[in-house]
Order: sequence, then structure tokens, then C-alpha cells
Amino acid sequence: MFGLALHTTSPQLGLALQDETGNTRSQTWNLGRETSSQLHHLLATFIQPLSWQDLSWLAVAKGPGGFTGTRLGMVTARILAQQLNLPLFAISTLAAVAWSSREQHPVIAVEMPAQRGQRFGAIYQVNSYPIIPLIQDQVFTPEGWQKTLEQHSYPLIQTPTNLGETVLSVLELADLEWKQGERPNWTEALPFYGQHPVN
Repeated sequence: MFGLALHTTSPQLGLALQDETGNTRSQTWNLGRETSSQLHHLLATFIQPLSWQDLSWLAVAKGPGGFTGTRLGMVTARILAQQLNLPLFAISTLAAVAWSSREQHPVIAVEMPAQRGQRFGAIYQVNSYPIIPLIQDQVFTPEGWQKTLEQHSYPLIQTPTNLGETVLSVLELADLEWKQGERPNWTEALPFYGQHPVN
């Protein structure tokens, strides 16, 4: 039961693979604007010696993040899932960051810079599975986000610049859903942009 995860919401591409025994491997590339031209080649190379038919499920970071990178990852994952007839788990970028810090705090507030001076924010309970979004991913004004943090007083984590580093968290969260018997169709995997890229 092999699972493959993609993380393209930042200029850093992250790929991770898990085998039937739970062993994982991952790799990141700082590609910047080259992600679109390099992604398919790196994917095909990364899964070797496996073939596409060896995969049992796919996972993708659905955002928030950069508009173009998020769109690229979602489209690629949806096409692969459709063509291979595989379940596709769309995992929140903020949830993956929170999950990567679960050993430090049971409840975590996660913040990411957004366009036009706003903030992406969410609060996750991460000491059990499924992780529980106490406040769903959304866009805040700086004042609104600060007020939310003051009302809840949970530890705050800033997302790393290189989000591809959290691809293992995307893989782990998807694997937990897989083991719970979830089999989401690719049509259910939708991106979370949060903001229009222009206005």
C-alpha cells in the first residue's frame, strides 16, 4: 500500500512516499518559478523503482499558499488520481504545519502571511486524530487575527518559508485518514486559495 504526497504551495517542492510497512522517504527542491517545468520529471524520478500502478493513494497540500503553486499541485494530483483511479486526500497547509509541531503543544495556532497585509490563520487541536480545527483556515485582517489570538491564548507558530519541508506531515495526515477507511474521490479535492490573486 504505497502513498505519495505532493507539496507545491511555496517555491519549495516537497515529495514524500510511504511503503506498505510505513517506511517513508521524502525530498525537497527549491525550484521557485521552475516548479511547473520540473514537477512532472521529478515526480517520475522520485517514485522509482515503483511504477504509478504501485500507488494506493495520493495526497496533496491544498493551500493556503501561493496561488500558482497551489493550483499546479492540485491539478497534477487530481489528474493522477483520476487517471489511476486512486483516492486523493487534500490536506490543509496550515494543518500540516500544526501536525509537524504536535509533540510540543496539544493545541496550536498557525499563522501565514497573506496578500495585501492580511493573514491566513487557523487553530488546531493536534493531540489526537483526527486533528480538530477549532478555528478553520481563513483570512484575517491583522487586527482580527490578533483579537482571535487574545481570545484563545494558544501557542502561535509561524509557517516556514519553505513549506515543502512539511510534506511528510501531509503524507502522515493522509495515511491516518486512509487507515480510518476514508477513500475520497479526486472530485472532492478542492484548493483553498483564501484570496483572489488579483483583487
